[in-house]
Amino acid sequence: MGREQDLILAVKNGDVTGVQKLVAKVKATKTKLLGSTKRLNVNYQDADGFSALHHAALGGSLELIALLLEAQATVDIKDSNGMRPLHYAAWQGRLEPVRLLLRASAAVNAASLDGQIPLHLAAQYGHYEVSEMLLQHQSNPCLVNKAKKTPLDLACEFGRLKVAQLLLNSHLCVALLEGEAKDPCDPNYTTPLHLAAKNGHREVIRQLLRAGIEINRQTKTGTALHEAALYGKTEVVRLLLEGGVDVNIRNTYNQTALDIVNQFTTSQASREIKQLLREASGILKVRALKDFWNLHDPTALNVRAGDVITVRDPKQAFLCKYK
Repeated sequence: MGREQDLILAVKNGDVTGVQKLVAKVKATKTKLLGSTKRLNVNYQDADGFSALHHAALGGSLELIALLLEAQATVDIKDSNGMRPLHYAAWQGRLEPVRLLLRASAAVNAASLDGQIPLHLAAQYGHYEVSEMLLQHQSNPCLVNKAKKTPLDLACEFGRLKVAQLLLNSHLCVALLEGEAKDPCDPNYTTPLHLAAKNGHREVIRQLLRAGIEINRQTKTGTALHEAALYGKTEVVRLLLEGGVDVNIRNTYNQTALDIVNQFTTSQASREIKQLLREASGILKVRALKDFWNLHDPTALNVRAGDVITVRDPKQAFLCKYK
């Protein structure tokens, strides 16, 4: 095994003494004639593109990170996925390693191959202090990854309430609340409210509504109410209705939220959701008790006993009973 592999193994094992001995040779060779000794490549990368600094950041050892940086490790070296050491430190939620890498001028908004910046990872996993530090170093909460999601989107999608509140306090997120930062024609377009509704995160939704997000904003699939209805999130449906969402909005498939529940869900929760939506829209599904027709008006509705019909005015349901 070569010295570079020895270095990576020592870092993975948290062997500070072993790393000290290996990097000490790097310093020693600086004073020797060029070519007299093969210098240790501190930036050597394994098959996954991991350098010793990647492993140190992932492990969270301040001492090892400091040793490697002092030995001229490249702070923004990329692995095979385009991830830098700062990405891994942020993912792990390790505040001091993040601080040390930032002090070494790590690029705070550098993206991986899938478009993730460190703030995406910190937000998704709910690391409040790391997210706060990244923002203090000018991390941009409006940047989108390849899935067209911002750090705020991920915080809302995964129910990271404290991080969502932190990001909402950033003046940069005003554009996200107003829907200006994304293209509504994009099939992957989404909003923080849609993501929180889909996953049932009521407290996050309350924060978004307090922050002024448009409750009726539509994507291809409809409003956040459509999402909550489709995924059986009864309490979210109730919350959105209390918040004044328009129950009659139709998505690009010409479906209301009630249409979606009627067509696509069979869960126990769907029964209660149906009732909530019917009450909110003033629509009742009723069954006719007897035949009705008007021979003198060819445009009149003809109903036979047992037919299920939609009644928009409950006062007109005297011939019917609830389905």
